[in-house]
Amino acid sequence: MYTNDGYVRRYSESFKPKVLVELTKGNHSKRQITLTYGVRSSAMNEWIKKYNRKDLMNTRLTVQTDDELSRIKALQKELKQLKDLLIKKDLEKLVNDSSLAVAAQDLGYKDVEN
Repeated sequence: MYTNDGYVRRYSESFKPKVLVELTKGNHSKRQITLTYGVRSSAMNEWIKKYNRKDLMNTRLTVQTDDELSRIKALQKELKQLKDLLIKKDLEKLVNDSSLAVAAQDLGYKDVEN
């Protein structure tokens, strides 16, 4: 593991691609390589970006079963229905309030509360 031992570590331009090639082979994990060569993982990430090797970056995979996918779709559908219902109720309230205000004005009241 990297420790701050007072030394500034610099790696040659020929060393960096060799480490990335070793990572590409898949024989060792990124952690094993960082421990073997004393390279910080952040430095390796910089090299990966520098040499445009995005295939070596950590990626997150989400594995979902058919049941989970159908459940998500059902929940999304229900959410859309609830949003539509809420919009409908808000519009109905707005129409009712406006109608009440017009009726109160026609009857000669200053506001709806009178």
